[in-house]
Amino acid sequence: MSKADYQVQSLARGLDIIEMYDAEHRILSTNDFADQLGVSQSSIYRIVQTLLDKNYLRKVARNAYAIGPQVVSRGFSYLAGQHLVDVAAPHLQRLRDETSISCHLAVRDGLETLYIYRAQASQRLSVNIPLGTRLPCHTNAMGRILLQQLSDIELSAVYQTIQLDMYAKPHPQTLPELKHLIATERKQGFAFNRSDNATAIAVPITDYLGNIIAAINISGAEQIMDKQHQFEAAKTRLLNTAKAISSEAPT
Repeated sequence: MSKADYQVQSLARGLDIIEMYDAEHRILSTNDFADQLGVSQSSIYRIVQTLLDKNYLRKVARNAYAIGPQVVSRGFSYLAGQHLVDVAAPHLQRLRDETSISCHLAVRDGLETLYIYRAQASQRLSVNIPLGTRLPCHTNAMGRILLQQLSDIELSAVYQTIQLDMYAKPHPQTLPELKHLIATERKQGFAFNRSDNATAIAVPITDYLGNIIAAINISGAEQIMDKQHQFEAAKTRLLNTAKAISSEAPT
């Protein structure tokens, strides 16, 4: 008996569908699935529906699907648990020691920023976000860096039902405002956020292809980071740290 005889065909096809997605194929249709698998559309209907129900696919338009949050969540959880934290930790600890300001590492889980590591500063005015904290991506600097992973179409699709103005200014109040802010931050290479008497600067961690896989920040009380030279010095150190982590990041 061959190995193929032990395979569950519907499961294999479901995994094949997920593997069709890459940087050049972010949105696919049932026609695409059927053509690549060499089967009829009707034969994969239940597989697609199961992937949708389990959030491994996400419907973005009629007969158009993108990768769902479970794929991102599981993938990032693996990276965080296996490699990324181990790589980033010594760099963030060094950055914390050099600046006496708290540093954090986060990944995106759906539309939430998930904090997976922190190098905590000891000073009284430090900002320390507990591990496992989840915040809406559009409300924090690391989250908006992570949203740069999404194309304009994907961003529109995932935020079309989200009421952004539930969160007070200075957070973006509309989708066009959010898109403009993300585009600005992508161009300048960093994002920053001021709230609750604290300032955070965030930059991306990328893989060898330049894809954003995580974000790091440096987050301190306004009393520490309110001067321009302090802000610029912290940003420069943060960018250098991100470059070092990215060079060692898991592929």
